Formats: sequence, structure tokens, C-alpha cells
Amino acid sequence: MTEIKKINKEDTWIIRHRVLWPDRDLDYIKLEDDERGFHYGFFIQDKLVSVISLFIEKDSAQFRKFATLHGEQGKGYGSKLLMYTIEEAKRLGVNRIWCNARIDKADYYKKFGFSTKGDQLEKGGQKYYIMEKTL
Repeated sequence: MTEIKKINKEDTWIIRHRVLWPDRDLDYIKLEDDERGFHYGFFIQDKLVSVISLFIEKDSAQFRKFATLHGEQGKGYGSKLLMYTIEEAKRLGVNRIWCNARIDKADYYKKFGFSTKGDQLEKGGQKYYIMEKTL
């Protein structure tokens, strides 16, 4: 059985750390504004396997720290979670959703109708595109 549900910010930290920045301290993956975010998780048999955090600013939203456990990638769980998050953003009155996408993940986001905006940027030694979608 699979389920998507709202979770606490602390519930996202282990997966964020393990998948996105395993070589950094755990505090590195914590966000200053985690407290005001909407955090969602994808569960299989009550096991959390994918996380995403949504931050709304007026009629725009950014999703951040989207991560799926390595052994669960490629099974569609992250895609289901991303689609759910996009729908939640719409429900919450957002008309634009965006993210900082790692360069090697840009094609993944294009499948969901996201397009690149501007030039590459670099943070923490990683290169990113800003990618956005109008809702």
C-alpha cells in the first residue's frame, strides 16, 4: 500500500541528508524557513521513501529538497509525490511553481512541463537551473 501525506519537517531530514548531501553534516540539509513549509512524504507500507518541501510566497511556490531513497528511485514514487505537490500548490492558490534543479535532473522536470529560466547557478559545489511551471 502506498500513501502520500503531510509530514513534519524533521521527518524529511534523514532522506534529504542521505540522498542529497550525504557528505555534509545533517544540519546542512535543514532550511531556515523549514518551519513555514509544507512537507510531504511518500510512504510504502508505512515506510517513508520520498520527501518534498513546498514554500509559498504570495501566488508563487518553490519546492525544495525533493529526494527519494536510492533503492526506491526509478519506480515512479517521486513522480507521484511531485504531481501531488503541484496539485497541492494549485489548491493553495499558487499560479507558478519553481525549483532549483540540479543540471542532471533538468530533463526529469521537463517531463512535468517545467522549463528553464535564466542561466546556470552554483550552490554548494552543485550546478543548477531555475525551472518553473505556470499552473
